[in-house]
Amino acid sequence: MVLKGNKIYIRFFEDKDAESLLDLHVRNRELFQRYSPTFNDDYYTLDSKRKFIKGSINQREQDKGYSFGIFLRENDKLIGDVSLFNILRGALQKCLIGYSLDGQYNGRGYTTEAVSLAVNFAFNELKLHRIEAGVMLNNIGSMRVLEKVGFHKEGIEQKGVKINGQWEDHQILAIISDEH
Repeated sequence: MVLKGNKIYIRFFEDKDAESLLDLHVRNRELFQRYSPTFNDDYYTLDSKRKFIKGSINQREQDKGYSFGIFLRENDKLIGDVSLFNILRGALQKCLIGYSLDGQYNGRGYTTEAVSLAVNFAFNELKLHRIEAGVMLNNIGSMRVLEKVGFHKEGIEQKGVKINGQWEDHQILAIISDEH
């Protein structure tokens, strides 16, 4: 499945993306580490990326998560990812969203476009009711992306995620399907 935006498109990861995904993560290791749980060195291997892609296909088949690569329309280069995960059905009908973008492409609207495409997919295809995101308080750019897409701030989750060995507070943002 390919979801097209103006400058980028997103599609589910495929086996052929493993090398590009590894390259993306290696080049952006320091940037991504600022906002992510600590990764072991084996995270930065081709085998790890192949396992991730296989796992993302399995998650999708079970309706538990949907991981997309973010690709430039002009040259099909993988520049990031956006994921809908921890999908809960039944009375909740919600998920979490997460994303990352190659640092050299920040500030061009690519993440906003990718998140918007993923949100549309979640509401229109998956028929979810609510999408939530947690953002470290110092990650103003990420909060701005979410607010441009229509997310609203709900409160602070205190010491909710361990980032680089420290429990960090996160701004919780959400969007509801009938607000979108």
